[in-house]
Amino acid sequence: MKSLCFALLFSFTLLTAPSFAQLKYPVTKKVDQVDDYFGTRVSDPYRWLENDNAANTKNWIKTEQFFTEKYLSKIPFRALIKKQIEKTYNYPRHYSGFKAGEYIFFSKNNGLQNQSVYYYQKGLKGLPHIFIDPNTLSKDGSISVALDGPSYDKKYLAYHINKNGSDWSTSYFVEIATNTKLIDSISWRRDGGVAWLKTGFYYTVYPEPLKGTELTAIAKNAKVYFHKLGDNQIKDKFIYEDTANPNMGLGIQTSEDGRFLFISKSPGSSGFEVIGKRINESNKDFKTLFKGYEFQNGIIGNLQDTLYINTNNGAGNFKIISTDFNNTSKENWKEVVPEKKEKLDFASMVGRKIITGYLVNATSKIYQYNIDGKLELEPKLPVLGTANGFGGFNDDKYLFYDFTSFTSTPCIYKYDIKTGQSEIFKSSGYILDLNTYEANQIFYKSKDGTQVSMFLVHKKGFKKDANHPALLYAYGGFDVNLTPFFWSAMFELLENNGILAVPNLRGGGEYGEEWHKAGMLDKKQNVFDDFIAAADYLVSRKFTTHDQLAIMGGSNGGLLVGAVMTQRPEICKVAIPEVGVMDMLRFQKFTSGVFWTTEYGSSDSIRQFPSLYKYSPLHNIKTNINYPATLVITADHDDRVVPMHSFKFAATLQEKQGGTNPVLIRITTNQGHGASGSSLKKNIESMTDILSFMFYNMGITPKP
Repeated sequence: MKSLCFALLFSFTLLTAPSFAQLKYPVTKKVDQVDDYFGTRVSDPYRWLENDNAANTKNWIKTEQFFTEKYLSKIPFRALIKKQIEKTYNYPRHYSGFKAGEYIFFSKNNGLQNQSVYYYQKGLKGLPHIFIDPNTLSKDGSISVALDGPSYDKKYLAYHINKNGSDWSTSYFVEIATNTKLIDSISWRRDGGVAWLKTGFYYTVYPEPLKGTELTAIAKNAKVYFHKLGDNQIKDKFIYEDTANPNMGLGIQTSEDGRFLFISKSPGSSGFEVIGKRINESNKDFKTLFKGYEFQNGIIGNLQDTLYINTNNGAGNFKIISTDFNNTSKENWKEVVPEKKEKLDFASMVGRKIITGYLVNATSKIYQYNIDGKLELEPKLPVLGTANGFGGFNDDKYLFYDFTSFTSTPCIYKYDIKTGQSEIFKSSGYILDLNTYEANQIFYKSKDGTQVSMFLVHKKGFKKDANHPALLYAYGGFDVNLTPFFWSAMFELLENNGILAVPNLRGGGEYGEEWHKAGMLDKKQNVFDDFIAAADYLVSRKFTTHDQLAIMGGSNGGLLVGAVMTQRPEICKVAIPEVGVMDMLRFQKFTSGVFWTTEYGSSDSIRQFPSLYKYSPLHNIKTNINYPATLVITADHDDRVVPMHSFKFAATLQEKQGGTNPVLIRITTNQGHGASGSSLKKNIESMTDILSFMFYNMGITPKP
């Protein structure tokens, strides 16, 4: 690992924050649009911005892009920050190791490649060869590739591509031994998973949307088909759809032994129903295995007719049970791995063992059990961090997992199933001396007294003297875990005497289903209160001040930032809502938004409308309030959280801003939902503008 002590090369100057007159924002046309929600009349003057294909919307985008670039281009150290962020990313790194028979796959980025390249090698000592290089598919890195897993006979591997960051994908297939692309392809997908059989595979697909509505139309009427290898998609055999519930999401899975087909049916983001059938039976023979949508019952494997299930039915932190395919009623369950006080985050059956990953205060802990649930091994991880992977087949002797933390780069580890020993398979170097940084975990009290954990990352020797720029980053929703991760761009903040704070808010999944439920539907305010309490804690304990604090989050985290800055505008100097859900009254009318109603509720419900309206960021912007310096982030090809949310929020905030803090919107072209829908070049440009905007409005000048 390259060791360069940049602590002596970087410093920052704390100045008085820039004094601005109020900016003269572009004038955004308003229309007379008023909706009636159960007797409450709600104005929506920027409704026309929902039509992303309209000429006037495109003109508005160009005007706002020009306005934002004009502002950002005047920041004197913008080029410096870009140069330094590029340095933090310019190192070789490895991810996503897995095994398919005698072949081992992984991805590698040499440093500044727009997309990581997939490699494969024969055996542990084989020479790596390029399997797929996404960078050859587009000049600007706008086409991404994801591998979806090998067939159970280890002969084939599926992958899918996404263009311009859109969630729409097309699946392709490769013969592994020869790295020969098959003629098969499957279009109009929104996930890449396939469920393999020897002769082909099952998959889910959506109807092709009308031309011009690809990025906004509601994703519904999912269907399951079977594709025989070598056939054209038009010949595929229809298997299943839920005609009574067109908004139902469908997931597919086959058992490794080719015995069963399972379909999970979900109306949203939480619980799901599971139906299944024997492969050799007709499509009419599907039976309900786990009924209803209150719980999650994930099938991790089987031994003949015995199914192994990771469930939160009767176990908020999940447990593993076994049951017979022929009788899956709860009375027939056998407890294999009991519930623990920590959340069971994942479980897999590999090498005829059960490998589990738990979250202990939002960090990974691994256990290995035999098939009867007897604890065999407690593998040790390098430091407190995040471990992912541990997948494989029942005949595997070893497997791979990814590991990272706030202060260690992502590496791939080989894990021996017999001994429980780990060793580095592919490591990652780094340009900075990571031993000069530290990450600690503290606990603070939220508004109602609930204890909330928070990670704090900074340079060693950090002094609590209220003289540090701080970035408070969180998510808080959809049962998502925010565990330690390596964020290269943040070292620009840390090297400038800053601090990164990452709290584990309610609504997330770090502490089990009750923690999740405490931050969803009409309890969503708990999430905002947890975030506000985190900010107040940082200030009261002299980590920073409100004038040196920035808040940031993406997607559901963008909603979080929007809600908090409208409820407590004085809480921070800078707000960065990325690709956020800002219009809580209309989110369900676009693309996959209908699936979020189980998490948020819906304005179509007389019971749920009041709580949504109460915190909806768009609808709680008031006139003549001094809101923080705000940089709204979105992208033109985001078809998960459509950009109309950010468009309408930014237009309203520019109209009503009562102070001199700037309100800008950064709209990227040919990009999708956040970093996952982007190239590295665009991610670096985005983080450059975020940190430049943050430092500039805090009065901080970074120096090389």
